This record gives sequence, structure tokens and C-alpha cells, in this order.
Amino acid sequence: MRKVAVVILMTILPVFGFSQSVFDKYENMDNVGSVIVNKGMIDLVSKFGEMSDDADAQEFMEVASGLKNIKVFMTEDASVSADMMSTVKKYLKSSKLEELMRVKDKDVNVKFYVKDGSKKDHVSELLMFVSGLNNVEIGDHGRKLETVLVSLTGDIDLNKIGTLTSKMDLPSDLNKASGK
Repeated sequence: MRKVAVVILMTILPVFGFSQSVFDKYENMDNVGSVIVNKGMIDLVSKFGEMSDDADAQEFMEVASGLKNIKVFMTEDASVSADMMSTVKKYLKSSKLEELMRVKDKDVNVKFYVKDGSKKDHVSELLMFVSGLNNVEIGDHGRKLETVLVSLTGDIDLNKIGTLTSKMDLPSDLNKASGK
């Protein structure tokens, strides 16, 4: 009886959102840098933003308060980059993500995918995949990147994302995607 209960529990847990992301396998790889921000930390940062008088900080916190988690994976390893690309392609086939936009500049490709949310102009997932960076150096540590994978999940208001990106120093093509 216990085995049956465990099997049933394991079957229904993913329906409630407790399953791991297909991208979590990159978190523990030596040749992959990762940043994982979970709901608890997002809520904590949002509380600090609520105390601020800065309108931009408050607007950012409104966007952040709808997030469940943020996952960023980065690598300079060509074989891991190829695996990430393959994993993203498989994930796109099995999920309900649609391409929002893509930007190509020389060898660099940036693709944005979204999954519809519960309200108009809201998405439940935003996935960004950047490839072909040709070992772009970041930080003072001499770390170079070839591929970056970013996953945001939660209740994401695309209008607020658009407002924030219009205030950042981003290429004009990215601001056009947000309707600004």
C-alpha cells in the first residue's frame, strides 16, 4: 500500500509545480556558472524595495514580486553549450513556450520564449537562450562565456518588463520587442 501511495505522489507532484527544471542538471557541473534565486530571496528583496522611495526600485520590485524563481546558467565549454542547445530544443518541443523574439548580431543569437500566463499580457515563464558569444569575457576573473541560459518563472507582466527595459541602456531592437 505504501508503494502505491509513493507512486501516486510522485505522479501528481509535477502537476503542482514541485518538479525540477530540465535545466537543473547544469547547476552542479564544474564548467557551468549558475545563479539560482528562489521565491524566498525574491520576497526578501521585494520587501526592501517596498521601503524605498525610488519609483524605479519600486517598479522593479513589483515585477520581482510575481517571480517564483530565476535561474541563470553560463558556460564557455563548447560541449556543454551544445548540450544546452539540445536541451533547450527538446524542452521547447515538450513545453508550451512560443518564440517571443530573436536577435542576431554576427555570430551571437539571442532568443526569447514565453509561456502564456493566466492574464492577458502576462506570462508564466520567460526563457532566454544566448549562443555564439565567442568567449565574451565577464568580470575581473577572466571568465569567458559562450552560452547563457536564463529562465524566469512566475507571474510575469510583460508591460512592466517593457517599462523596465525601456529605462535600461539596451540596444534599440530589444526595446522594440517590449512595445516601447
